[in-house]
Amino acid sequence: MAAALPRRWQLLLLGLALAVLLAAAPAAEAWTGEICGRVVCDVCGDAAIGPEDHALEGAEVAVLCITKSGEVINYQAFTNSKGRYSVAETMPESDRWESCLARPISSFHQHCTRRGDTHSGVKFTYSKPSGNSHTVKTFLYKPANAPLYCS
Repeated sequence: MAAALPRRWQLLLLGLALAVLLAAAPAAEAWTGEICGRVVCDVCGDAAIGPEDHALEGAEVAVLCITKSGEVINYQAFTNSKGRYSVAETMPESDRWESCLARPISSFHQHCTRRGDTHSGVKFTYSKPSGNSHTVKTFLYKPANAPLYCS
């Protein structure tokens, strides 16, 4: 009768067998995408970004994406101190984003709360390879009343 292996060797062999099985299993190809943009206060309301304009911190942006498999994914982002926002996701290549819509939701800046651009959102096809970023056009907010120096 053969002697039983010590417990330590049993665990080592079990771990080795598990590692071989995991290495042999086909893995789904991972894909990573990112969508980013900016939100700016258009102080003069002239739809042109100039030296008088400034980034809006804390502005909310919604990003809605449809995947290749037909799933709809909704993201919420807030801008940082430089007015920049981003959403990112890693998923199987077969479920990657196919098309997306980004739209401004709100600005909490006390003087710049009115949406300045006429578009409610930007729709785009996401065709970037994994690891790349899609930059959305800058969203603008404007004050209720432009300062006198803008006239």
